[in-house]
Amino acid sequence: MTGIECLRRLLAWARPYRVRLILGILTGFVAGASNALMLGSAKVVVDTIFTKVESGWMQAQLARLPESLSFLAPAWQWFLEQQEVVRSNPKGWATVAIVCLIPLAMLVRGFFTYLSAYLTTWVSIRTITDIQVRLFGHLLSLPAGFFNRMSTGELMGRVGQAGALQSLVAQSLVTLIREPITIVSLLALLLYSQPKLTLIALSTMPIALLPFIIYARKLRKSIEGLVKQSLGLGRVMHESLSGYRVVKAYNLEDRMTEEYRQTARSSISFGMRATRASELPGPIMEFIAGLGVALFLIYMKLFSNEPTPGDLILFVGSIFSMYKPIKDLLRLRNSLHQAAVSGEIVFGLLDTQSDIAEPANPRPLKAAGAPIRFENLSFAYADKPAVHNITLTVPPDQMVALVGASGSGKTTLTNLLLRFYDPQSGSIRIGDTDIREVHSKDLRSQIAVVTQDVILFNDSIRNNILLGRPGATQEEVVQAAKHAHAHDFILEKPEGYDTVIGERGAQLSGGQRQRIAIARAILRNAPILVLDEATSALDTESERIVQAALDELMQGRTTICIAHRLSTVQKADQIVVLAEGRIVEQGTHRELLARNGTYKRLYDLQFQE
Repeated sequence: MTGIECLRRLLAWARPYRVRLILGILTGFVAGASNALMLGSAKVVVDTIFTKVESGWMQAQLARLPESLSFLAPAWQWFLEQQEVVRSNPKGWATVAIVCLIPLAMLVRGFFTYLSAYLTTWVSIRTITDIQVRLFGHLLSLPAGFFNRMSTGELMGRVGQAGALQSLVAQSLVTLIREPITIVSLLALLLYSQPKLTLIALSTMPIALLPFIIYARKLRKSIEGLVKQSLGLGRVMHESLSGYRVVKAYNLEDRMTEEYRQTARSSISFGMRATRASELPGPIMEFIAGLGVALFLIYMKLFSNEPTPGDLILFVGSIFSMYKPIKDLLRLRNSLHQAAVSGEIVFGLLDTQSDIAEPANPRPLKAAGAPIRFENLSFAYADKPAVHNITLTVPPDQMVALVGASGSGKTTLTNLLLRFYDPQSGSIRIGDTDIREVHSKDLRSQIAVVTQDVILFNDSIRNNILLGRPGATQEEVVQAAKHAHAHDFILEKPEGYDTVIGERGAQLSGGQRQRIAIARAILRNAPILVLDEATSALDTESERIVQAALDELMQGRTTICIAHRLSTVQKADQIVVLAEGRIVEQGTHRELLARNGTYKRLYDLQFQE
């Protein structure tokens, strides 16, 4: 992506704020033109006060007015007459009025410069905020496979790159609008007053542009490296902080700090390269600009008539005022390089398409009282097969347990049911409806999930339970907690249901976190329940309490239970044994023990232990 393409996409996002953006552009034009107005005012004031006027001066000034501006002749003549009045009576009020042209011109320039910067910044902040919100929502809509390929720290860094685009809309857009008008207006003023000398002074400009052209390529590479290293810093920090228990338990503090230090040092190197490539051409250009002014002064002294003080101020001031916007425009190219790198990351994420296609005309789903059918189902993660030709029916309001060794495909079946992935072949039906014909939000609203790895947020207990059904009343929350055997320990907390539980529920025990998750599932009141190793990480006492809560939760629901502890599934209506992605046995606990097959071997191993 080029910088111009990035700017074009940003302006498309700014369309809702186009009125203020247009006003910012217009005021930028006025701000650029006001630079010539200020220098022209300075010339008029200095010439009026300090220059002696020869006879025929007014007629010569009137003759210099271009024919295209002849309609301004009366106003121009009146202005020249006022200058004559000031020269004849320098201590009068007319002198004060003429001198006030300078602060008035500066006031006009300052006002429109501020207004242009304010309006474009207003637009840029809201535009970038819209992009960040859209990017965040888009990431959440992507399938599970995307997050398996990308680390959380790197994703956070990529989302953060949206903030780097704000300067492109605000500062760069102001530069792109204001500086060309400044250059054109100053150049027109110089060519009108001293055309020959202007060309002499500007003869060094092509040489002055060379440093920017030379360093532009180096800057792009440095910026790419800097952004890449910043993403690496975010990854190391996130992994270290989120896995702080492992870091401390294995005394990895020094190792992680050293890894962070090495990545940070690379960032310093790329940052200094970018600084050199960005800042070094500026002083070189200013030096060459000074040479141009020196050529002008030498030529004027040796080969031209003595200039008036106003001409000198106008010329020198215009030359130096012109080089700054030229330098800013050339630096704009550097900003576009940086924006192109950030824009490629941000818009690349926005352009990432989900491989879970939502139906154009989704069908309504009624999961209550409907069987779940896995029909000839096959799926593979990338090149790694997970399940092969699975055919299974889960009757309504019954509990079906999935057991087997790790990697046998148990969790894959529930991931496919939730449409975290779509199968390569076969289908999943709830009743007579293929779940690919249902909107994923409608599907998931009718499934409650309780997993071994409980995800709780750094919020109050009440709000964590309310995630099951936002908008539920306090009484419904309390009833859900009671059914989950969580109400008593919640009341023991300092602030009861308003207690903030920390990141991932750090202030709760494992059993308490699990009961909060069960309360959330109870509040959801979904007809389908998925239990994924819900008690495997608990001690015996916690498991007993949580299992009692689960028994209440499973009443009247179609339940798919994944378990390694076979003692928790002996009461299942049906047990399905998986091995290497295939169903190898199916039946009740007693039936499978009598067959003396895979289930019996798993059972004997656990109880021998």
